Amino acid sequence: MNVNEIFDVIVKNTREVVPALESHNFDFEDSLKELGANSVDRSEIIMMSLESLELNVAMIHFARAENMGDLATIMHDKQ
Repeated sequence: MNVNEIFDVIVKNTREVVPALESHNFDFEDSLKELGANSVDRSEIIMMSLESLELNVAMIHFARAENMGDLATIMHDKQ
C-alpha cells in the first residue's frame, strides 16, 4: 500500500471517530489536534488505522508525528 492509500485509511477512520469532520477536505498537512481531535480520539484513529492495515507498531513511533502526512509516512515505513 502506498502513502496515499494509507492516508485515505487514516482519513476514513478520522471521519468515523470525529463525525464533525465528515465534510472536511483533508490534506497531508492537517493536524488531528488542530482539527479538534482530543488525545483519546487521536489514539483511537491510529489504532483503527493500524488494525485496518494489519500493522503492529508501538504507539511511541507516532509521538513525533506533527500531521496526518507524518502518520501515513510512519505507517508506510513500518509495513
